[in-house]
Amino acid sequence: MNVGERIKQLREERGFTVNRLANIAGLSQSFLREVELGNKNPTVETLSYFCEALDVSLAEFFNENESKICPALSTQMKRLTHAQQIALAEFLKSMK
Repeated sequence: MNVGERIKQLREERGFTVNRLANIAGLSQSFLREVELGNKNPTVETLSYFCEALDVSLAEFFNENESKICPALSTQMKRLTHAQQIALAEFLKSMK
C-alpha cells in the first residue's frame, strides 16, 4: 500500500481539500502534496496527525477495507456500545 495514495483516498472520501486536511493536521500543504505524490514519506508521528484529522486510527488507516463503509457511518458505529452493535447487526440481517 502506498501511504500517500491512502491519505488521498481518505481525504477525498471525506470531501477535504489538500488545504483543509493540512490545516486540520497542522502541517503544510506542500508537505501533504509531496506525501500524496509519493515523493516524501511521513514519520509515524506525522501520519498520526493525518489520521487524527481524518478521524481514523492508525490500524484503520492500514486496513483498506475499512474505507468501503461510509466514513460517517463507520464513525457512528464505533461510538455504539457492544450491545448496540449486536442489535444493529441483527437489525441489518433482518433487512435481507
